[in-house]
Amino acid sequence: MDLLVMILIAVAGLAAGVGIGWKLRLRSERNTVQSAEIRARKILEDAEKEAKTLKREKILEAKDEWYKKKQDFETEASRQRNKLQAQEKQLISREQNIERKSELFAKKEKSLQELEQEVQKKLNNARKREEQLDALIVEQNNRLERISTLTVDEAKKMLYENLINEVKAEAAQYIREIRDQTRIDAKKEAQKITVQAIQRTAVDHSVETTVSVLNIQSDEMKGRIIGKEGRNIRAFEAATGVDVIVDDTPEAVILSGFDGFRREIAKNALDRLISDGRIHPARIEEVVGKVREELEEETVKIGENALIELGLHGVHNDLLRLLGKMKYRSSYGQNMLQHSIEVGFLTGFMAAELGLDSTHAKRAGLFHDIGKIVEQNVEGPHALIGYELAKKYNEHPAVANAIGSHHEDIPMETPIAALVQAADSISGARPGARRESVEAYVKRLEKLEDLARSFKGVANSYAIQAGREIRVVVEPDKIDDILADQLSRDIAAKIQKDMEYPGQIKVTVIREVRSVALAK
Repeated sequence: MDLLVMILIAVAGLAAGVGIGWKLRLRSERNTVQSAEIRARKILEDAEKEAKTLKREKILEAKDEWYKKKQDFETEASRQRNKLQAQEKQLISREQNIERKSELFAKKEKSLQELEQEVQKKLNNARKREEQLDALIVEQNNRLERISTLTVDEAKKMLYENLINEVKAEAAQYIREIRDQTRIDAKKEAQKITVQAIQRTAVDHSVETTVSVLNIQSDEMKGRIIGKEGRNIRAFEAATGVDVIVDDTPEAVILSGFDGFRREIAKNALDRLISDGRIHPARIEEVVGKVREELEEETVKIGENALIELGLHGVHNDLLRLLGKMKYRSSYGQNMLQHSIEVGFLTGFMAAELGLDSTHAKRAGLFHDIGKIVEQNVEGPHALIGYELAKKYNEHPAVANAIGSHHEDIPMETPIAALVQAADSISGARPGARRESVEAYVKRLEKLEDLARSFKGVANSYAIQAGREIRVVVEPDKIDDILADQLSRDIAAKIQKDMEYPGQIKVTVIREVRSVALAK
C-alpha cells in the first residue's frame, strides 16, 4: 500500500514536472520570438536611418556637383564675354581706322581736284592772253596800213617778221612756266602723300620690332606693378630703360623699347617679379640686375650654339657674348644673328666650291657685322669696329680683313673678303629680308640717347615712347635740382638743333639721391 502510494506520488510528480517544463519551454519560445521581432524591427529602423543618411549624402553630392558645374559655366561664359568684348573693341578700332583713311583719301582727292582746277584756270588765262596778242597784232596791222605806203601784203609780211616770232616765243615761255610750276606742285603733293603712307607703314613695323607683350594671370596684378603713386613702375623703367605700358588690354602688359636686349631683360624680370609676388623698388633693382647677369651668360651659350651650327670652335668668350647679343638686335628689319649665320653658311659654301679655306670663310661671314653690337658706344663704321675686334681677339688676318672690307672701308686682301661681301648682299636681297625704315628709326633712337649722354653729369639715358620721350638719369653729386632743370632745356635745345624728327620729344631729367646703411 505504501509502495503504491509512493508510486502514485512519483507519477504525479513526474507529470507535474513535465507540465512545468512544457510551460517553461513555451514561455522561452515566446520570448525568443519576441526578441527576434524586436531585433527585426531594430534592423529595419537602422536600415531606414542608413537609407535616409545615404540619401542626404547623395543629395549633397549632387548639389555640390551642380554648383561646381554652374561655377565652371559662369567662368567660361565670363571668359567668352571678355574675349568677345576684346574682339568688339578691335573691330571698332579697325572700323575707326578705315573711316579715318576714307576721310583722308577724300581730302586728297578733293585737293587733287582743286589742283587740277587751278591748272585749268592757268591754261585758260594763257589762251586769253594769246587771244589778246592776236588782237594786238590786228590793231598794229591797221595802224601800219594807215601810216605806211606799204601794201597790205607787204605790211603783213613785215609784221610777221617782226612780231610773230616774238609772240610765239613769249607764249611758249609762259606755257612752259605754267607746266614747270604744275610739275613742281604735283611733285610736292606726291611727296606729301608718299611720306604720309611711309609714316603709317613705319608705325606697324616699329611696333613689331620695339614692343613685347607679357601676359599676366589677372588685371589685379597691374595695380601692384604700378605701385603706390607709381613708384614701382618708375623704378622698373629706370632700371631697365624700357617703357612699361599698362592700359586696358586684358591680362597683358606692354613693354616698349627699341633695344631688344633691354626688352628681353625687362620681360624676364617682370615675369619673375610677378611670379615671386614681391614687387617694390629694392626688389626690382635686385631682380633686374640678376636677370641681366643671367642673360649675359645666356648670350655666351647662344654664341656657342651658332658656332656649333656652323661647325666652328675656338672663339674668345667676349666675342661669343657679342655674337649672342645679335639675337636681340635687327638690321634693316632682319635679325642680325640669323643674318650672320646665313652669311656664314653662304660664304663657306662658296669658299668650298672655289677650293678656299671654308673655316676662315665661315668665321668671316659669321662675324662680319659684329661691330654693330658695339657701334653705339664706339665711333666709326661697324665694319672697321668689327675689324679691330677681330684683331683684338686673335682672329686670323684673312678673317679680320674680310670683316673690315665687306663695305670697302679698307682694301680687300683675300678672295674670302669678296665672298663675304657677296654673301652679305645675297642674304639682304631676299624678298622681305630688310626694312630700311625700321633701321633708320632705331638709328635715330640710338642717336637720341648718345646725344643726351654727351652732356656732363649724365649717368645714362633711355629713349622711350617710340622716341617721343628721352629720360635722362643724372649723377646727383654732380647735378643739383637747379642744374637738372637747366640740363633738360639744354638737351632739348641740342635735340632741336642737331636732329630731324616728327612731332616733338619730351626731355625728362631724373635726379635721385639714396642713402644706404647696414645694421649688423
